[in-house]
Amino acid sequence: MSLDEAGARHALGRIHDPATGTDPISDGTVRALSVDGDRVSLRLGAVVPDGPGRRDLEQAVTEAVRDAGAAEVEITVEAAFDGAAGTEAAPGIRHVVAVGSGKGGVGKSTVAANVAAGLAQDGARVGLLDADIYGPSQAKMFAVEGKRLMADEEKRILPLRAHGVRLISIANLVEDGQALTWRGPILHGTLKQMLEQTVWGELDVLVVDLPPGTGDVQLSLSQLTHVSGAVLVTTPQEMSLADVRRAHTMMRKTHVPVLGAIENMSWYELPDGTRDPIFGEGAARAWCEQEKLPLLGQVPIARIVRESGDDGTPLVLSHPESPQARALRGAARALAFRLAEQARATLPVV
Repeated sequence: MSLDEAGARHALGRIHDPATGTDPISDGTVRALSVDGDRVSLRLGAVVPDGPGRRDLEQAVTEAVRDAGAAEVEITVEAAFDGAAGTEAAPGIRHVVAVGSGKGGVGKSTVAANVAAGLAQDGARVGLLDADIYGPSQAKMFAVEGKRLMADEEKRILPLRAHGVRLISIANLVEDGQALTWRGPILHGTLKQMLEQTVWGELDVLVVDLPPGTGDVQLSLSQLTHVSGAVLVTTPQEMSLADVRRAHTMMRKTHVPVLGAIENMSWYELPDGTRDPIFGEGAARAWCEQEKLPLLGQVPIARIVRESGDDGTPLVLSHPESPQARALRGAARALAFRLAEQARATLPVV
């Protein structure tokens, strides 16, 4: 049986990844593919070198191309967080990734929580800094409300831990329900303390949940540390995209690369399986194409998204088989691949 690249891609496209609900071709796990006679060479992307499911994926890939006619299969794995690429954003932290939107109400914090939990599920060492000082929500989303942050002997903050993520939020530093009326200098100093005086340990990525808008916290973050990149969260609605455009402009002005966008509330699935695009459709993808940015994922709207946040367990853990969780896991992996691509692009030529 003769085999060409199209045939190999077709065979790989029939593999089902239970974590993302898609195949390794569609979700970008197959980074490169070549066919030479009956020999197939593949380069697969992974979040970490020996993450969960890697061996099963390699076996499924090998069987798929062998069934399609390959006699020899060579697989190399390219890990996003392998300890060999990129520069540290802060001591022990390889990447700082800001998650923002330019406005509130689009599910930015929900996306940040699930991206962090999704990367941790794939074996990455992850921290989450809730920088939404006036409206912190990560403590609730990770069920650590009411827990106070402790300090070590050197008076450094010890982050809380939940669902494999190291977490710090202003909600765990002030009294419950307290309204903060801090202005720019205090915000800057607080963010500096949360970044630099926290015992984060060794992290592959620190996810920073930004507040709405394009104000003091966003500017301070870009001044206090090297931000590897930003992810912008939007809905398909034109009004949402108007604010995302402003956030995109701010990122460029502060020299923070935008790694891509995640579209939340993309559609509502009706009982008959059809999709109702209640907030519109196509605008986010069109904007990403215009700006030459990847659309990292599209997350359908559903009640379980809200319920998981209220219950304190990220959706990727509470409902891993749901379309929403799979979309978020896929977006987290796509983000990891983008970070790896960027790190390799900036390595010096030897």
